[in-house]
Amino acid sequence: MTTSVRFSGTGTALVTPFQHEGAFDAPAYRRLIAAQIKGGVEALIVLGTTGENPTVTPDERSLIVETAIQAAAGRVPVIVGTGSNNTRESIAFARQAAAAGADGQLVVGPYYNKPTQAGFRAHVAAIAEAADLPVLLYNVPGRTGFNMTAETVLRLAEEVPAVFGVKEASGNLDQIMEILAHRAPGFAVYSGDDALTFPLVALGADGVVSVISNALPDRFSDMVRAALAGDLAGARRMHFALLPAMRACFFETNPIPIKAVLSEMGMMAPTLRLPLIAATGDTRRRILAAFEVPLSIPA
Repeated sequence: MTTSVRFSGTGTALVTPFQHEGAFDAPAYRRLIAAQIKGGVEALIVLGTTGENPTVTPDERSLIVETAIQAAAGRVPVIVGTGSNNTRESIAFARQAAAAGADGQLVVGPYYNKPTQAGFRAHVAAIAEAADLPVLLYNVPGRTGFNMTAETVLRLAEEVPAVFGVKEASGNLDQIMEILAHRAPGFAVYSGDDALTFPLVALGADGVVSVISNALPDRFSDMVRAALAGDLAGARRMHFALLPAMRACFFETNPIPIKAVLSEMGMMAPTLRLPLIAATGDTRRRILAAFEVPLSIPA
């Protein structure tokens, strides 16, 4: 088992590009990944929330994962979203990701079934046992209706060796600080909210799993690196400069806004899969204004 997947800095939660008729757009995905690496991000997260993973078929999942791993070509770690509310399904996804050569897996809190904390720990342990792939926990109760407590995160880090970190998107600073204060050496904590990245890095977090970096990988990863290096004054300036765009990423449900921006940049079609629909009218104008679009298209 290797945990070298642990990174410091920015991991981009990649969108999944779809063609106008709805099929997966592999060339656009490769362009996006090339732009991320050129922009300096430290990791790629495939088929997370931003990647619209609930609407992807098993065959598409295999193609998306393989495309990402090939495009990254070992330059940055590729972490694949394998979590669901069905442990058997998550195990199958984990085995598939491991066989494809992924560096790690992202395991979200189960949605809809509302397990106990003990049930969630058993869920993670079963996934970790079934596939030799490091585990990044993903706490996003606003999406799942399930909050993994600080005690649960810390216990999993102690009891399941494959668990190397947590993406914390609860927005609960007290809970996140509890994890930061009591984590074991080497256990990574990443912000799951772009706008909270600067304050959390100042508190000791290791970086972020980011939405905004899909469109602004260089500017956002520069901010995170400055904060990690202790240049808090410089990072603070960059944080406030980027804050309107960070907020715009959630004017509508993610990834609707960021896909509008990427479409305007010429990176991909604005296509989403139902039940999500593209931003239109005044909302789209407000999103693009926050990003100061038109933006330069990566070479």
